[in-house]
Amino acid sequence: MSSEEVRPLACPRCARRYALDERFCANCGMPLVYVGRGEEQPITEAHERARKVKPQYVGGRQVRVARASNLAEAELIQGILLEEGIPSVQRRTRGFDVPDFLAAGPRDILVPEAGAEAAHELLADVRTGNAEAVEANGGERPLRLAAGLLIALAGAAGLIWVLYQLSS
Repeated sequence: MSSEEVRPLACPRCARRYALDERFCANCGMPLVYVGRGEEQPITEAHERARKVKPQYVGGRQVRVARASNLAEAELIQGILLEEGIPSVQRRTRGFDVPDFLAAGPRDILVPEAGAEAAHELLADVRTGNAEAVEANGGERPLRLAAGLLIALAGAAGLIWVLYQLSS
């Protein structure tokens, strides 16, 4: 057996070789990739995501940090977490695992215990940012809606008056 068969994984940062049972580089903590084309281009989408994971957020049991109302929202939350290097998984909330509705229904977003605090802070920042944006734009919308309704009501009253005058 050649050494490449025994050690098919390598660190993309420091190029140290590892066996298949390793996940992170002992030297620099980077997720390992397959030797060959995996160093420049990850072999699968899972490898691409694994390269973004920060080792300090890996470890411990899975903890729920968020709840999504459907599959698309769950994947959005997972993408936000992954951009910060926090690994996550989603699972259908208990009672919503009917095979006919696999894409529908609420989801729980779980992260390792080591990344739970960072995930809570990140998701709180995202929610706060959205609330501020809604507040900034939201104060103007009700006034526009009320003005639009008043104009429509005045137009309808004018139309009724004209129709009444024509029928008399």
